[in-house]
Parts: sequence; structure tokens; C-alpha cells
Amino acid sequence: MNIAIFSFAHMHAYSYARSLKDLPGVTLKVVADDDVERGRQAAETFGARYVRDYQDALKEPLDAVIVTSENSRHAEMTVAALQAGLHVLCEKPIATRIEDGHRMVQAAHDAKKLLQMAFPMRYNIPAARLKQQLDQGRLGRILLMNGTNHGKNPGGWFIDPVLAGGGAVMDHTVHIVDLMRWYTGSEVREVYAEIDTRFHPIGIDDTGLLTLEFENGVIAALDPSWSRPQRSFPTWGDVTLEVVGTEGVTHLDAFAQHLVLYKEIAGQAQHLGWGDDPDLRMLESFIACIRAGTPPLASGHDGLQATQVALACYESARLARPVKISQ
Repeated sequence: MNIAIFSFAHMHAYSYARSLKDLPGVTLKVVADDDVERGRQAAETFGARYVRDYQDALKEPLDAVIVTSENSRHAEMTVAALQAGLHVLCEKPIATRIEDGHRMVQAAHDAKKLLQMAFPMRYNIPAARLKQQLDQGRLGRILLMNGTNHGKNPGGWFIDPVLAGGGAVMDHTVHIVDLMRWYTGSEVREVYAEIDTRFHPIGIDDTGLLTLEFENGVIAALDPSWSRPQRSFPTWGDVTLEVVGTEGVTHLDAFAQHLVLYKEIAGQAQHLGWGDDPDLRMLESFIACIRAGTPPLASGHDGLQATQVALACYESARLARPVKISQ
């Protein structure tokens, strides 16, 4: 199976490329990137052919494409790949505008090809075990959830409102909202959000506190802030979720499986993960779904719903009032 990666603008592209090398019968055939130096270096590192224009890559004998460009380019690249008859794994968020997300989902439907969202937390073993416990009713009926997806300010195009479509709230809301939707089997009905810039001298949001009400009555809170120190914090951030049910309470710390390394020379502690690799598990699932012709665990629709929540949070903060989400 031949795969192309469209753009190495997003840092996750490197993890996905490494994962592809570990999958039997899978070849990273082409790297397309309009940043020539970055694209050529990535292609050389991972043994692929480099092209500057992703449209030229579509002429290659490919089976699927991984889109890891700037957020604002997800739609054009994904739709082009789907219309060329290729399956697509798209980095989150699905798009910067909800209209583009709908267009992507429709293109996948018309082409009868997979559009999978890069929601690797569904493939994180602790997160998946919590899903199993909830499905078995071990916590009873879910009442409340409280999540965090803290991180460092990634800089670069992530703090460009046009390319990213938003700051920390756009970047980090979708992961936890997707888990919440997965766990509850319900959609978000209403949001209220406080969003600001408090930690960095940038022209985009780096902090937020979001409250969500689901259609089934579950109430949730989420902190998606870029609130971790750039230089001294030992890891990029966290994914945590507390779930309160009628029969019990549990706390998910998705990346607790790590060692802390203290290096005298570096002068900084580092988290070294020893647990499962959700990116690899996600890529394995993507390839398996293509081969079997089965739906992905996280579809384009899931990406659309999660992004709609993030956009509604921005609207809520702008209006300083709760905002309802129409399904």
C-alpha cells in the first residue's frame, strides 16, 4: 500500500511517518510540501520521493494520503485527494470553517472513500479502557466530566489566525470533546466559554475555560490552554479526564506511563514515555480499515462535530453568553 503525506507543516507528520515505516506492506511513497527545504529533508529522512505541489503527488500510484498541513489547507488537500480516488487521514481540526468541513465529509461520501480524523486519543490504551468500562456500565450513568488538554505554545503558524483558525481553543478543544462525545454517545447542545490571551505576547488566544452541556444532560468542563512553560516544562502537556457517574468516579491520565529523566547538562527534566504509541495504533487502524473496507473509528463526521464545538466556544466568548449548537 502506497501512502503520501501532504505537508510536514504539522509536527505530527513526523510521528505518522515513523509509524508508517513500522507497518508491514506499507510504503511512504511521496512527500508533498511547498516548503522545499522542509519537504526535501523529510522525504530524505523517510525514504520517500519529494514533490513541491500536492497536485503532482496525486498523479502517483497511491492508495491513501495523510494531510498534515496548516489547518486552513486541510479542506483543499483532502477534497482533492478524495476526488482522485484516495483514502484520507486528516489531521485535526477538520477545517477552520464549518462549511469546509461539510464539503470534506460530502466529498468522502461521493467518492466512497474513507475520511478518517487524526484523533489518536481514541487509540490510547488507558482512554480505550475507560470507554470499555463506561460501555459495561461500571460507572453507571455519566453525570459530569472535567477535562484538560494543557500544552505549550507551539508557535509558528499555530499562532496565525488565518492559517490556524484559532489558538489554543481551536488546537486543543477537539481532542477532549471527541473523547467526551465518544464516551457519552451524545452531542454537545450548548457551550459557554471564557477565552483570552494571558501567557504569551501573541495576537491569538492561549487560554480558555469551556463549559459544555450535552443533549443527554451531561455537564462538562474543559481547560485547553497553552499554559505550560516553554523551556522548563518536562513535556508538551497532558490529556486528563475525570468522569463522574451514578455508580462511581474515575480519573484518566492518558500519558501517566512515563519516566522522568533529570539531566545535569540539559538542566531540564524530561518525560520519557514507556506506554503505548497511540499514533502507531491509529495508523494501524487506518490501514486495516482501508484493507477491510470498514468505517474508521473516528470519521470525518466526528471531526466536524468536534470542530463545531470549538467554533461555538469562540462565538460564546465573543458574545459573552451561552451559545446553542444546532445539529
